[in-house]
Amino acid sequence: MAESKSVQNVDTIGVHDDLHARVIVAEGTGKTAQQEGAKAKTVHNAELFAAIQESPIARWSKESIHLYFSIFVAFCCACANGYDGSLMTGIIAMPKFEKVYEIENYPIKTSLIMSLYTVGAIVCSPFAAMLSDKFGRRMTMFVGGAVIILGAIVASTSMTLAQIVVARFILGGGIAIMTVGAPAYAVEISPPHWRGRAVGFYNCGWFGGSIPAAAVTYGCNKLDNNLSWQIPLAMQCFACVLVMTSVWFIPESPRWLLANGREEEAAAFLAKYHGNGRTDSRLVMLEIEEMKEGIRQDGVDKEPLNYKPLFFSHAGRWRMAQVLMISVFGQFSGNGLGYFNATIFKLIGVETVDAQLGYNILNSVISAIGAGIAVCLTDRMPRRKVLVIGTFICAVTLAANGGLAETISMQSPILLSYGQGALAAYFLFNFIFSFTYTPLQGVIPAEALETTIRAKGLAASGMIVNSISFINLFAGPIALNNIKHRYIFVFVAWDCFESLMWYLFCVESQGRTLEQLEWVYDQKNPVKASLKVDKVVVQSDGHVTEKIADSSSASL
Repeated sequence: MAESKSVQNVDTIGVHDDLHARVIVAEGTGKTAQQEGAKAKTVHNAELFAAIQESPIARWSKESIHLYFSIFVAFCCACANGYDGSLMTGIIAMPKFEKVYEIENYPIKTSLIMSLYTVGAIVCSPFAAMLSDKFGRRMTMFVGGAVIILGAIVASTSMTLAQIVVARFILGGGIAIMTVGAPAYAVEISPPHWRGRAVGFYNCGWFGGSIPAAAVTYGCNKLDNNLSWQIPLAMQCFACVLVMTSVWFIPESPRWLLANGREEEAAAFLAKYHGNGRTDSRLVMLEIEEMKEGIRQDGVDKEPLNYKPLFFSHAGRWRMAQVLMISVFGQFSGNGLGYFNATIFKLIGVETVDAQLGYNILNSVISAIGAGIAVCLTDRMPRRKVLVIGTFICAVTLAANGGLAETISMQSPILLSYGQGALAAYFLFNFIFSFTYTPLQGVIPAEALETTIRAKGLAASGMIVNSISFINLFAGPIALNNIKHRYIFVFVAWDCFESLMWYLFCVESQGRTLEQLEWVYDQKNPVKASLKVDKVVVQSDGHVTEKIADSSSASL
C-alpha cells in the first residue's frame, strides 16, 4: 500500500513499476498532494492513467485521421465476413437458387452449402497464423482478400452443387486468413485507451457487410432469373477490393515490427501516432519499454508449429480460457439462428419471402445499432460485467421468443399480437447480443493474447469459432425442420450456463496496456488480480500526483 506523500511540484512525476506494486511519487517540496480541487479516482492501472493524462493524443490531427483510416481497412475485412452471413440467409430463401441446386425439402443440401464455408476456415486458420507472423498483418489481409475474390468468382458462376460447395470452402479459407490478420492489426496499432473502441469498431464490420448484403438480396429477389442470386454472390468482392488497394497506404503494426527486429520503425510509429510526433511522450516511452520487455525476437512467433505456450503454462491456459469462452459463446448464444432468419420469421407467421427478407434487413439494422452503442462505450465499460449481465438478458429474451412461438404453433389462425410479440423479442435478443458480444468478440481474444502468440491464438480462435459455426450451420436447418421453434430453448439453457462461466472465469482487461496484462495472467487467480484497482490523486489541472491505494477490487 502506498502512503500519501507531500509534494511540491505536480508537473514532475517519477514512476516506479515492478508490475506487482506500482507507486507514483510526486517530486519536490512544498504543497501537499491534496491540493484544492484535487480528486481521488479509481483506475485499473495508475501508471497508464498518468501517462494518458500527460500525453493526450490530438483526435483530429493528420496522424490520427490516418490511424482511423488504418482501422477502417481492418473494419472492411470484417465487412467481408458479415456480408457472407447475411448473404446466405437471403439467398437460400430465393426460389431461383432453390431450383438450381434443388435444395427445397432437402435440408441436408442446405446444411452442406452453408457449412463448407466453416470447413474452409478451419483448414486455413493455421496457415493464416504462419502468414501473419512471417509477413505481417497487412500482407495477411491482402492475401485473404485475394482468396475471397477467387471464391466469389467460383460461387457466382456455379450451376452445380459440387461447384458451389467448393466455392464456399474457398470463401471460408479467405475469411479465416483475413480475420487472423485484421483484429491483430487493429489491436496492435491502437493507443491503449482507444483499443476497445478500435477493435470493437473492427468487429462491427460484420454489420457493415450484413446490412448491404440483406439489402442487395432483398432487391435482387425481384429479378426473375439466376441473376437474383448471382449478383449478390459476385458483390462479395467489393470489400476485398477496398482492402487489397488500401493496405499499401497504411503502416505495419509496431508490435510486429519490434518482434521482427525493426525497433526504429516501431518507435517511429508510436511517436507519430501515439505521441503527437514526440519521442519523449510519456505514453510512447511507457509503450516502448513494455514492448521491449514483453516481446522476444526469438519468440514463439518464429516457430510456425509451436502452440505449446497456449496450453502448457499457467498464463497460457488462462489466456486460452478467455479465447475459448468468447469464441464458443460468441457463436453459440442463439445468434447462430440468424443464418436462418427467414425460417425463424416463417415459424412466427411471416409467410412471404419478400416480408422475410425485409425483416432480415431490419434485424441487421437493429443489431448494428446495439453494436454501435457498445463500441462507443467499450473503453469505459467493464468487460466482465457486460458479459455476465448481457448474456443472462439474452437468455431471457430468447425464452420470451420461444414461449410465444410455442403458443403461436397451437393457434390457427395466428393472432397478430402474439406474432408481433415474438418478433419484438427476437429483435430485442439480437440488439442485446450485439451490444454484449459484437465489440468484445474482437477485443477479448486480441487483449488476452500477447504479441508473440497473438496470431496463433487468433488462428486457434478462428478454428473454434468455425467449428461452432459448422454445428450451427449444419445442425440448424435440420433442427428447425424437425423440432422447429423448440430449438430456441437449447440456447436459453446454454446462455444461463454461459453467464455463470463468465462470472467465474472472465479476466477483466479494461483499462490496462496489453503488456501490463502479463502480470495479471501470471497471478495464481487472474480473475481476482484483474479486479484490483488503483486509486490516484488527480489535481484540478488534470495532473496525477500520487497513488493512494493499491489493493481494492472492482465489483462483480
